[in-house]
Amino acid sequence: MTTGFGTGLWIRRFHPSPGAAGRLVCFPHAGGSAGFWFALSALLHPRVEVLAVQYPGRQERRAEPPAENLGDLADALARVLEPWWDAPPAFLGHSMGAVVAYETARRLSTATGRGPAALFVSGRRAPSTHREEKLHLADDRELLAEIVRQGGTPAALLEEPELVEMILPALRGDYRAIERYRYHPGPLLEAPVTVLTGSEDPKVTPEEARAWEDHTTGATEVLTFTGGHFFPLQHQDRIKALIEERLLPGAAPPRPRS
Repeated sequence: MTTGFGTGLWIRRFHPSPGAAGRLVCFPHAGGSAGFWFALSALLHPRVEVLAVQYPGRQERRAEPPAENLGDLADALARVLEPWWDAPPAFLGHSMGAVVAYETARRLSTATGRGPAALFVSGRRAPSTHREEKLHLADDRELLAEIVRQGGTPAALLEEPELVEMILPALRGDYRAIERYRYHPGPLLEAPVTVLTGSEDPKVTPEEARAWEDHTTGATEVLTFTGGHFFPLQHQDRIKALIEERLLPGAAPPRPRS
């Protein structure tokens, strides 16, 4: 994957907050864009500044090929985010974005000796847990039907042929990258990890969520919200409050790992 892009192509700052007490880098799901985090950015402004990641292959980056694998994507993002590492931000990733956030954090930890301030992972099992998935090999109809079933995309939007033509390459490319991803053991993160899960999410079992504790020496907690795979859309206020509690001065510390 070409990685010589400037920071401006990778990061969206919807609500710049130069005086923010905390900073949060948000990584979207497969087929998603930086705009998925717009509402949360607005809620956190101005106390926490959100840097929303824009992957190649979508919206204004549509002419670029999507990532071939998550390692390349994490390599590129580590280079893009390193200038912010004088005061490491926290990371938040949903679904595929949780793995991208984790792998980016690993690279920055190795390169700088410091990991993110905290890692929030949403709607994704721990990297060390594996499921054999091949949705990226499905035909277009089946692939689109699956994302509608997950609840992140209204079915009506997929009745627009031009829109479908625009989103399919990135969607399939992202699924190919995440389904081919394989965890390689290495040094543990030192950041606290907060795992967010949906009570009706078929993508993550309680055991798979708890396995995130095997990836850090820091405190780990698992919090369950009502809803399916895209439960964060239903709980923006609660997630905003949680992030503020964890990141801002005087915040309550995460519960110790059991």
